[in-house]
Amino acid sequence: MSTQDYKSNGKGTTLPKNSAITAKVILESFLKLNPKYLAKHSPVMFTVELGFILVLGIALFPELSSEFVIYGRMLYIQVAVILFVTVWFATFSESLSEAQAKARVDSLRSLEKEVTARKILNGKEVVVTSTSLKPGDEVRVLAGETIPRDGLVKEGKSFIDESMMTGESNPVFKEKGDHVIGGTRIASDSILVEITAEAGRSFLDQMVSLIESATRPRTQNEIALAILLAGLSIIFIIVIGSLPFMMKYLGYMPDIAILVALLVALMPTTIGALLPAIGVAGITRLGRDNIVAKSGKGIEAAGDCEVLILDKTGTITEGNRSAVAFIPLQNYTEADVGQAAFAASIHDTTHEGRSTIDLAEEKKFIPASMEKILAARSIEFSAETRYSGIEFIPSRKEMLSTARADLAASKAVGDASVDSESNVNKKLIEIARSNKNARVLKGSLDSILPLVNNVNEAELKWKSQEVSKSGGTPLVIAVEDEAIGIVALKDELKENIRSKLDEVRATGISTVMITGDNQLTAQVIAREAGVDQVIAEAKPADKLRRVEEEQLKGRVIGMVGDGANDAPALAKADIGLAMNSGTAAAKEAANMVDLDSDPSKILKVVKLGKQLLMTRGAITTFSIANDVAKYFAILPAMFSESNPKLEALDIMQLHSAETAIISTLIFNAAIIPLLIPLALRGVKFKPEQPQKTFVRNMLLYGLGGAVLPFAAIKGIDILVSLFMR
Repeated sequence: MSTQDYKSNGKGTTLPKNSAITAKVILESFLKLNPKYLAKHSPVMFTVELGFILVLGIALFPELSSEFVIYGRMLYIQVAVILFVTVWFATFSESLSEAQAKARVDSLRSLEKEVTARKILNGKEVVVTSTSLKPGDEVRVLAGETIPRDGLVKEGKSFIDESMMTGESNPVFKEKGDHVIGGTRIASDSILVEITAEAGRSFLDQMVSLIESATRPRTQNEIALAILLAGLSIIFIIVIGSLPFMMKYLGYMPDIAILVALLVALMPTTIGALLPAIGVAGITRLGRDNIVAKSGKGIEAAGDCEVLILDKTGTITEGNRSAVAFIPLQNYTEADVGQAAFAASIHDTTHEGRSTIDLAEEKKFIPASMEKILAARSIEFSAETRYSGIEFIPSRKEMLSTARADLAASKAVGDASVDSESNVNKKLIEIARSNKNARVLKGSLDSILPLVNNVNEAELKWKSQEVSKSGGTPLVIAVEDEAIGIVALKDELKENIRSKLDEVRATGISTVMITGDNQLTAQVIAREAGVDQVIAEAKPADKLRRVEEEQLKGRVIGMVGDGANDAPALAKADIGLAMNSGTAAAKEAANMVDLDSDPSKILKVVKLGKQLLMTRGAITTFSIANDVAKYFAILPAMFSESNPKLEALDIMQLHSAETAIISTLIFNAAIIPLLIPLALRGVKFKPEQPQKTFVRNMLLYGLGGAVLPFAAIKGIDILVSLFMR
């Protein structure tokens, strides 16, 4: 089937066109009628098929059993046809749901075609095939061209058409550092892309294989429910199988058609028919949000999620903390802090470092001894030290002339530098003149305090606390062994994050925020976002430890991450969502990956998991509730003619025993296709307490499932009786 056989529904899902449904889907649904397939995947429908074979055999060869046959051949033929249609409706619902997943695979495969690429080789563009590209190669992609393979934008800005991936028609803006997916198309301008994926190992390749493998494997809840349905089928078969002998002993005349109808009516055929469709549709719906589930296990677990562990940066907040103020300590000025912060951030390529440089330049706080600062050794930030900066390396060369030259240069800048005789500039000049080993650091309060001697600790803590109270993050700036002041960083909350977390909390899930920030800052962010618990000043190992602690309490845990240090926690958590922009270790450890690298999507996974459980529960409740009406339709047909006293059971006043059987089986079959849209779409999820959801669904699907069949069977009986006159 070609990709032209599919159309977009506007929500990121590709559905089969009518021609595809009438051909491929119907053909597959008939192939699934194989008794071996049904016995393995749907015991309930296998039992119904056995009933069809038995009734059809008697219809074709009435002499097989005259002892248990009361009604004529026509009734048996009608019952056999309805039973066959019942089983086919079940296989059709499964084939239709799988067609959606296969359609998405086919649409993705259409993006994998080989294209030409403009590879940059020795500064020149060389046209090559996309399959020849290797990780590290750089390619230029112009407007209207297709990105040959997954990569990172190295240079330029552009709008990219990702509609084939997401179903969204609006192009997505990409700039330096952003991840791009092979097969998507440049809508404007041009960009330089560094290839990050090997041939055959792009994210499209992975997504195709994951979706293909995710379409049929059943989750634990699905398997448990299938076992339950199989057990019920065995019980009902034993009961119905012994019933004709008991009836004959009591003087009643049993009929095989009625017994088979009763068996089919007793069994939860509706949920048995729709169970595969619900599971497949769940994985497909998750794909609409650009989340690839490696199996249904994670989605299923999300429905039972009790604790959601969220990293603060990039999940609850935007993840781009920016410098907003320089706060001096006593004896220093704002310019002093700005100049020292500039020096400490000169080699810091993070957003925080760049924003500090930008703020210092905006305020014209340029330090002296720039040559010395640029030549200094970079001190990289680590989770253990929690500080970064520069270290001046002693040199045999006399640095006095260089220091004076730097001072003259800084004065020559004019407006670019304020107060070249500031305390920090004097310190930097003295460091250059003495040619000694010294460091300029920025880091958390706890990490810097042990490294400095000359500081008013009470003042430093008070000013840090004031920054934290406003939801900011204080970074202490120190030159040699003296604290100079504080750089205040601010990270804004993600849009609508509080309302999203409120929805999660309404379902009974508690949220835990983990952050390396100090306790006060973390508490402010948690209060603004509406998070239940906070783990502040956390190290990477704390994430795994918290997951293990919660699981020891018997709770189902959700976790989101993107770094190699998140991998253990992602692997241990019941629901592990990794970012596509994250490390390979994180993506391997998690049981689902978000192509858009939006950590807040874990909330969508949780909602979908709950929706799947609600859908299964609703259809199961509806299916079982249907049995009430079926009893009052079939039991009178079995006994009322032989025992007038049992006519009181015929509360629906059906036309005859034959029409009662036909009407009940027609309703039993027709309800399956009518519920297919609900199985594929899912029960509407509302963020509320589970008890409230249970009561509402019991009223809607329980009470409704009991009342609806009475009216439906009676209506069908009227129509059937008209045709049988």
